Amino acid sequence: MILEMKVPSPGESIKEVEIATWLVKDGDYVEKDQAIAEVDSDKATLELPAEASGIITLKAEEGDAVAVGAVVCLIDTSAAKPAGDAPAPAKEEAKPVAEAPKAEVKAAPVAEKTYATQAPSPAAKKILDEKNIQPTEVVGTGKGGRITKDDAVNATPSMGTPTGGTRGSERTKLSMLRRKVAERLVAAKNETAMLTTFNEVNMTPINTIRNEYKDAFKAKHGGLGLGYMSFFTKAVTRALALFPDVNSMIDGDFKTSYDFCDISIAVSGPKGLMVPVVRNAELLSFRGVEAEIKRLAIKSRDGQITVDDMTGGTFTITNGGVFGSMLSTPIINPPQSGILGMHNIIERPIAVNGKVEIHPMMYVALSYDHRIIDGRESVGFLVAVKEALENPLELLMNGDAKKALEL
Repeated sequence: MILEMKVPSPGESIKEVEIATWLVKDGDYVEKDQAIAEVDSDKATLELPAEASGIITLKAEEGDAVAVGAVVCLIDTSAAKPAGDAPAPAKEEAKPVAEAPKAEVKAAPVAEKTYATQAPSPAAKKILDEKNIQPTEVVGTGKGGRITKDDAVNATPSMGTPTGGTRGSERTKLSMLRRKVAERLVAAKNETAMLTTFNEVNMTPINTIRNEYKDAFKAKHGGLGLGYMSFFTKAVTRALALFPDVNSMIDGDFKTSYDFCDISIAVSGPKGLMVPVVRNAELLSFRGVEAEIKRLAIKSRDGQITVDDMTGGTFTITNGGVFGSMLSTPIINPPQSGILGMHNIIERPIAVNGKVEIHPMMYVALSYDHRIIDGRESVGFLVAVKEALENPLELLMNGDAKKALEL
């Protein structure tokens, strides 16, 4: 029996996918549920499992765009599983090949002035080495094209012709996901009145809490780490409640506001940047936020993230600091109206009560759509985030760190 395998629908709005990679070859025997291909949609990269066991016949090439519901391969379910690899055919003993007679080559006359055909003199070689010049770059005027000391003294480095290294290039097609990301980023720049405001956060209070409770938190919650993202997520949901315009979107001539906070968290995966969503983050505890972020990060890393995991966010947090970024202007994740950028933590001297102290500091950036968010709301939102991060015990934990961390 020949089974036609069709492209399943990855999501309601997706009409076609692209064959990113075939994980099997034409004519291979595949097992049921074995991953046979990776397919790109405009939102995620997904694995395509075999629907049955049998011999596979591929009907699409890598890079082909295939409509949802179209046949991409055939599986002959009546084919028996091969018992093993067929023995390789014996190699024929190589037969000696008679060497063709070599044609006599007459030496060409040596020109009076030519590029070096013989080793430079010891004195010339020393001078060339000091100038970091290769002998092949120098015209030799000595006998037989030999480079003399005067040739080496007068030689100058080549400014336009590299003599070493590789100069190769490779042209590869962008995945459908990467093309969609590029399209959305350009649209965000062109179709929004994007502006960025900055502030800085003293991370000492958060570091103090983490250093005191991270071991107990990890032991109590099955190895779950107490990271910075839970503090930032809690600070953001608090600020969104204070400044609801930042948690709104433009829909034509209308503004849509939300009474919940679905926070998109940008994470780096093997297929590029993914932005899964932490649903109803305003209702989650510190443990809940850390557990959900870890779950989504693992799915992204393993290529198991789905379209549903990445749709519906109302605000985004991105952390360029994990890669060493000190400051950036993050691009809005449309149709959202705001995105918070975290950066690396650097010890810097700051003024505290009239005295200079060294503290771990982080720059934070809020990019927002000025069509819907005014300066007062944007600056007020970022200041509210800063206040919560610099006073997490009172503003995020109600004065009881152990209770907030469920210890």
